[in-house]
Amino acid sequence: MSSHQTRPLHDAPSEREYAPYYAKYVALIEGDVLGVLRRQLADINSLPGELTERRAGEPYEPGKWSAKEVVGHLVDTERIFAYRALRFARGDRTELPGFDQDEYVRAANFNGRTLADIAAEFAAVREATLRLLDSFGRQEWTRSGPANDSEVSVRALAYIAAGHAAHHFKILRERYPK
Repeated sequence: MSSHQTRPLHDAPSEREYAPYYAKYVALIEGDVLGVLRRQLADINSLPGELTERRAGEPYEPGKWSAKEVVGHLVDTERIFAYRALRFARGDRTELPGFDQDEYVRAANFNGRTLADIAAEFAAVREATLRLLDSFGRQEWTRSGPANDSEVSVRALAYIAAGHAAHHFKILRERYPK
C-alpha cells in the first residue's frame, strides 16, 4: 500500500463519473477497489489449471468468444482503461476514442497462444495497473476526462476495470466449466 491513505477508494463513483453503460460493472464492486483488483489476480492465475487447452480454444456456443479470447479481451481492455486513467490523472483532457472489442479480438489470434501465456500477460498488465493506481493521490483519483464521448473519472475507471474483469470471470466459470 502506498502512502496515499486519503484516496477516495472505499466509495463507489457516482453515476456522474461514468457513462450509463458501465453501471453494470461498477455495481459488481464492493469495498476497496484496489483490494478487489488484487484479489482478481488469484482468479486469473488459477484459470490455466481449470481448463484444458482444447476447451479454452473453443467458444461455448457458435458466435461467442473462446476462453482464450475472453482472457485476451481482458488484457486489451485493462490496457485501455489504465491508459485512460493515466492520461486523466495527469490532467490530460484530450478526447480519447472508443474501440471495437470484436475487431480487437479478431485481430489478436488469442487462440494461437496458450491460455497460460495469455493469463500471465493479464497478470503482468494487472500488476502494472495496480502500481499505477496505487501511485495516485486524492487529486489524481478525482480527475476525469472525455473517453468514447462520455466523461469518466480515474476512480470510475478503476471500478470499471474491476467490474469488467468480475463480469468476464463469472462468464468463464459458468460457460467454461471444468
